[in-house]
Amino acid sequence: MRRTIWSKLASTFLLTLMTMPLLAQGSGPGTGMRHYDPKTEVTINGTIEDVQQQTGKGGWKGTHLILKLESASVHVHVGPSSYIEQKQFAFGKGDTIKVVGSKVTISGQEVVLAREITKDGKTVVLRNAQGVPKWSGGRRQYN
Repeated sequence: MRRTIWSKLASTFLLTLMTMPLLAQGSGPGTGMRHYDPKTEVTINGTIEDVQQQTGKGGWKGTHLILKLESASVHVHVGPSSYIEQKQFAFGKGDTIKVVGSKVTISGQEVVLAREITKDGKTVVLRNAQGVPKWSGGRRQYN
């Protein structure tokens, strides 16, 4: 009986060791990455009606904008607030911006996942052309 218990403990320990590298990789690309579609990329110009900080699943804060266009308002998902701050970029109500991003539907709402945003002649790049976030996991691209 002791041998059986030790055998089960050893098996569990080995299985745990073998799966640890998989867990260390994280859950893969974030929600925005799964939804970003280069084929639906649009360029929009508008005025910021509202800046919202929303808390994501992992506890990080994300920046969302409500952008007023000529005929409607659009929700723009920017990215982690910490990344925006690190890039020394800020958004305020009334700012006029240009957004390049993918127009998609998330949870039944049409949004634009921003790839780059230009304000006052300064551009912050948030994703590459395929939609991979500059802030993402093992591919950190903070420069």
